[in-house]
Amino acid sequence: MPKYFKEGHIPDVGNMYLIYGGKGTGKTSLSKEFPGLKLMFNFDGSTNAISGTDDIRVIAYDQGDAKQIQHQFMKDFYQQVYKTNEQGQTIINPEIGTIVLDNVTALQNWVIDNIENGSKDGRQNWNLTQKWFRDLSSLLRKTDLPILATVHEMSGDVPGLFKPDMNEKTFNAFASTFDVVGHIYKHD
Repeated sequence: MPKYFKEGHIPDVGNMYLIYGGKGTGKTSLSKEFPGLKLMFNFDGSTNAISGTDDIRVIAYDQGDAKQIQHQFMKDFYQQVYKTNEQGQTIINPEIGTIVLDNVTALQNWVIDNIENGSKDGRQNWNLTQKWFRDLSSLLRKTDLPILATVHEMSGDVPGLFKPDMNEKTFNAFASTFDVVGHIYKHD
């Protein structure tokens, strides 16, 4: 059911940031810049940049979680992000200030493997992959919380230019609800 907002009464919701870049450029470290408790879903083991912090809660997945990543991630997401209040209503956990997905490239690779291995003829089913990431993006948007998602980079078609290391259509499906999509790099 659609929501209607009268002019002058449009709510301010958390911005969604999708940042891509190379190793060591500060993608994971960006999470420290957001206020409040950050809930990080970590898919690539890159937690050194946030060690020593006291305001980032991390759920770290590894290769052992890969075969069930879609199910396990959604289970963890709902358990951490949503709570039931005293009136029995499902609400966003008031402890959480920002949701971080680090690194979506690794998540995508596991999801592709699962969908490919689940198909009858072994082909990658890009429509299912794109739909899963579009649904994930919509789920994130519905929280109204600030979101930070990181993605690795890869070389573009032009030397010196880079692009997100994701299937192009999957990236577009995921990035569609984000307010900012940007590239981070270090000057030499």
